[in-house]
Amino acid sequence: MYALAGLFILTGCEKDDTINGVSEMRQNTIVDVASADSDFSMLVYALGKTGLADVLSSEGSYTVFAPTNAAFNQLLDQLGLESVDELSDKTLTSVLLYHVLGTRMSSGMLNSGYYKSLSPSQGNTLSIKIDVGRSVKINNSVNVVAADIQATNGVVHVIDKVMLPPTVVDIAAANPAFSILVEAVVKADLAGTLSGDGPFTVFAPTNDAFEALFSTLGVTGIADLSAETLAPILLYHVVGGNVTSSDLKEGFVPTLNGGIDVKLSPSPALNGDSKIVLTDVQGTNGIIHVIDKVLLPAKK
Repeated sequence: MYALAGLFILTGCEKDDTINGVSEMRQNTIVDVASADSDFSMLVYALGKTGLADVLSSEGSYTVFAPTNAAFNQLLDQLGLESVDELSDKTLTSVLLYHVLGTRMSSGMLNSGYYKSLSPSQGNTLSIKIDVGRSVKINNSVNVVAADIQATNGVVHVIDKVMLPPTVVDIAAANPAFSILVEAVVKADLAGTLSGDGPFTVFAPTNDAFEALFSTLGVTGIADLSAETLAPILLYHVVGGNVTSSDLKEGFVPTLNGGIDVKLSPSPALNGDSKIVLTDVQGTNGIIHVIDKVLLPAKK
């Protein structure tokens, strides 16, 4: 399995074929690489079914996180399906494009952070979270098991799980820095709401932001706060619509529980001192901007 990885790394991006004594150079595209390994047969079939094989066979510069057949079978079991044919082309296209970056990124070029996939959503493209340590992990649950299989139009990294396009709740759940936020959303019974159609713009406080709030309130954690207390605080962090950083305007912005004051200069902040430290993490039903302080709505 993955024996081709070493072959393509060693031979580079082209193969010298001899036909009737005449030597010619043939391109090895991403689709060629996948087609040459039987462990990617389900991926190749899915690419052909959606028409994406033509895209990934064309000139360009792509990074593909390629799920194995075992990864696809695991997905089918999870969804209770017999084959990928039971998925609509629209759904399958969204899933497949979520595994593709629009530029060649070898393993040495990857850093921890969010990357834009080619999967469209809400006028933007869905975000992928990559963590680089002793190994490379994606969305906190997917492992890169083989890296840097070179092609003429990009690079392939093999992964052990098919990634499904995430909601804003999925994005938060996949980032350990939001574990307290997720705990609060679940306790306040808002996970279902924020997994709905939306779209939502979520100003997401980090764990450090929540720890500072606990200190201010004199509590030890979410367990000390009731659902009735948490719900209005959390809704104060949610704006209707998919508001990207470029669309964010200064002034009063209505949330699902009152208004916040947005300042963009000299640096982006909410209500004066809650800084926006990361923007435009895109999900299927909305977008997340990360903040460093929990916002508290005015008492009614």
